[in-house]
Amino acid sequence: MNLWQSFQTNSKKVIHKWAHYFPIYERHLAEYRNKTITILEIGVSKGGSLQMWSDFFGPLATVVGIDIDPLCKAHEADGIHVRIGNQADTNFLDQIIKEFGVPDIVIDDGSHKMLDIVSSFEHLYPKLPKNGIYIVEDLHTAYWEEFGGGISNPSTFINVAKNFIDSLNADHSRGEIQPDFITRHTFSISFYDSVVVMQRGSIPYKKAPKIGI
Repeated sequence: MNLWQSFQTNSKKVIHKWAHYFPIYERHLAEYRNKTITILEIGVSKGGSLQMWSDFFGPLATVVGIDIDPLCKAHEADGIHVRIGNQADTNFLDQIIKEFGVPDIVIDDGSHKMLDIVSSFEHLYPKLPKNGIYIVEDLHTAYWEEFGGGISNPSTFINVAKNFIDSLNADHSRGEIQPDFITRHTFSISFYDSVVVMQRGSIPYKKAPKIGI
């Protein structure tokens, strides 16, 4: 059963996700199923999402959720851990890493506020393993002022991520763009409706050989 089927037949805790997110999840996360991994989801809400990830990734996965609401602690279960704190608090995030290890996958479905999203990303993304996945959801809020958004606001995560495209291609800019962490440690950046997916990785062999007769 895939995630969409699991979601549609869910009779357990409430899961609140946009329908078009499920093909995104399958595309980027399916290869991690039944492996020993750690998933960190920012934002717990009703607990259904954590339960969904636990079912999807299987018994070898450690699922960790963080939220500012103390009531979310009630959603802990076998293989599912909940810690209470602010996603923008880097000391709190370091405590999570110290307890559970560096996550292989981060899914930000937290406050949806631009400052919080950027703060969490800047702290966590460099710590991910070389093939780690970082997903930021609900980025329609990047266009809403009450979340610190706005089309012309350079600090929204959408606009920050747009700049990452140039960083990803810095080696081809003929010196106009200086390579940075994104250049050296990111394999891909995927943009979807309301979602950005960053995949860690490197390209040590940047050549285009001609092979054949």
